[in-house]
Amino acid sequence: MKITTAVIASVAYLTSQVAAAPYSFGQTPMTTTDVYSDSVLAIHNSHRAQYGAKSLTWSPELYTSALQYAKLCKFASSDSRGKYGENFYATTARGANVAQAVNSWMAQAPNYNYNNPVFTPNAGGFTQVVWKSSTQVACAQTECAAGTIYNQKSTITVCRYSPPGNMQGKFAQNVGRRVA
Repeated sequence: MKITTAVIASVAYLTSQVAAAPYSFGQTPMTTTDVYSDSVLAIHNSHRAQYGAKSLTWSPELYTSALQYAKLCKFASSDSRGKYGENFYATTARGANVAQAVNSWMAQAPNYNYNNPVFTPNAGGFTQVVWKSSTQVACAQTECAAGTIYNQKSTITVCRYSPPGNMQGKFAQNVGRRVA
């Protein structure tokens, strides 16, 4: 219980530090500072631990590709050709942060059917976050102009994972049940 409380407090602190970072159109609202990468890792690894998955590490290479894609302001899967897994989140709310994105994907957990362990779009964000064989992650955020994703200005979060998750035939061994 103390560990969980400490992790939650750490994630909350890091999230508050990152959420305050200023940004402008075409720039990353959250930079690649240690605070940002630490917050990405903290929120991911906190959730992964609850499902028996090992901690992820930060990948500068994944960050570069996530940032390039985020700047396109497309709310759709890229053509990664199996190089990495990816999750997307977009919002028009001010002060968007990576914790909101990851928590939205984790909210899909009840949609996953452990008795039929296959990909489903309404649980794909969750299964990628907790995918046991993924070892690296990076996320990038950018502000998008009105009319690109929504009719008003928005922020998109793109997270990329390596090795990729959501591989058909591999769900049973990679998506654990909640343990904590």
